[in-house]
Amino acid sequence: MKMKKISQNTCKGFTLIELMITIVIAGILLAMGIPSFNQMIKNNQLTTQVNLLVTSLNLARNEAIKRSVNITICQSSTGNSCVGNWPASNNGWIVFVDTDNDGIADVSEEILRVHGKLDGGNTLKYSRNRVSYSSQGYATGFNGTFVLCDSRGNSNAKAEVVSNTGRARKSIDGADADTIVEDGSGNNITCP
Repeated sequence: MKMKKISQNTCKGFTLIELMITIVIAGILLAMGIPSFNQMIKNNQLTTQVNLLVTSLNLARNEAIKRSVNITICQSSTGNSCVGNWPASNNGWIVFVDTDNDGIADVSEEILRVHGKLDGGNTLKYSRNRVSYSSQGYATGFNGTFVLCDSRGNSNAKAEVVSNTGRARKSIDGADADTIVEDGSGNNITCP
């Protein structure tokens, strides 16, 4: 049996120069893609947070109708009491059974949902101090606009308008087409 001699010249691979060129090209492509990837992450974070808010609003409205009692959603930094007014901050919110309809989460009142602080340094503000739903599902006197902002400002902010009927709807950019969504009165929203 004859053995075949393996020549050292038949082994193939990458040279150091070829490897360096590949790394440089990969670095350039990565540098071009990271800014758009960061934008996508921020957009997804805002969308997730506004969806959580709408879910809480819908829960409050549905529970008010189902239980035939007032249900309130308010800003909370502790998870068991309301802040009072709803300033622009990264505080979370609570949904609770407001049996005495005073907008204050008393010790005897059941807390239905707690949402903690907003991630990413995002802020949420509301034009009123709370949203209270009556047993008919109305938010009369508590209608307004929730504005959710991140570090990119007004042009990327999201807003939800709560009507007197209690329905929450996504705010859109109106006829002025300036890429800034508008509140329930048709005015551009503003971030802090």
